[in-house]
Amino acid sequence: MVISASRRTDVPAFHAEWLVERLRAGTVDVPNPFDPKRVRRVSLAPADVDCLVLWTKDPRPLMERLDALEAFPFYFQFSLNAYGRDVEPGVPPLDARVDAFLRLADRIGPERVVWRCDPVLLSPAHPPAFHEEAFAALAARLDGATDTCVLSFVDEYPRVRRAMRALGLRAPDPEEARALAASFAAAARPHGLALSACAEPLDFAPLGIPPARCIDPARIRRISGRAVPEGKDRTQRPACGCAPSVDIGTYGTCGHGCVYCYARRGTGG
Repeated sequence: MVISASRRTDVPAFHAEWLVERLRAGTVDVPNPFDPKRVRRVSLAPADVDCLVLWTKDPRPLMERLDALEAFPFYFQFSLNAYGRDVEPGVPPLDARVDAFLRLADRIGPERVVWRCDPVLLSPAHPPAFHEEAFAALAARLDGATDTCVLSFVDEYPRVRRAMRALGLRAPDPEEARALAASFAAAARPHGLALSACAEPLDFAPLGIPPARCIDPARIRRISGRAVPEGKDRTQRPACGCAPSVDIGTYGTCGHGCVYCYARRGTGG
């Protein structure tokens, strides 16, 4: 079983101590996001957890407690964007996050820290040139600290569409997305970054960008030596390539407040 912690909230940033406590206890009770009265008890015993996948924009609180994860194979999906507080109001400054990325990779190895360029969105303040420059700069700063970058263009979820439009935020159209993807691929190449696209309906394969598998059986085998099911996670979006996992997070419990996020406080599940 693969544990996802979490697509629903930033567990490393805001719930690190809770995660450590649950790992020590060996179980966690997870409310159904659509019916909180339905609760599933999930085993966190080391024998039952093939891998722990940690999704974050700020791993620093959990970095202080990484020794508690020693019994588990794990890796991070680390979202790192160059937006300001208008878009990501609760996210720490970029330099602090880059420093955390580098320190984390130095401690656990580049294969266990995946850079997520996620999400890419456009606005008058964030034209294509902004993203091209920001991606190239981050790729250079992260050289040697990761082997993979997962690219994802923003989805305009109904719950956050009004807030996004108030700031002029929007998804790139297909032509803009392809041009940005081509620019990112060119910038990634000199730094040995394998670029993949997360749950994107557009085909970027001609640009050398295959579909991503963020919950990736191949990476898990390399990290842990354990084989996990290769099948598709049917609880995710149709274009998602992830293998099955069990998410232990709760919507509405993330303090980053990112304007585009479907899971932020006040949007529900």
